[in-house]
Amino acid sequence: MTSTHATACPHCGWPDGGEPFQVLSRHTTATGRTEWTRCGCGSLQVRVVDGCGTRVVSRSGPASGSAPARSGSASR
Repeated sequence: MTSTHATACPHCGWPDGGEPFQVLSRHTTATGRTEWTRCGCGSLQVRVVDGCGTRVVSRSGPASGSAPARSGSASR
């Protein structure tokens, strides 16, 4: 997994604040909570929820065999 400063999934372009994403687990921390989620494209994400809001701090690539990336141009 890599760190991220993006506000959208680099694999499918879906906004980090948008739905759908699947919450896999939630863990309370001293400053808020950590959530493991899965983007609609299959990318695993670690989200930190605290007084500053919610942000994706790490993410993987989509799982093999998952939906193709969302983009403005299609491969032909």
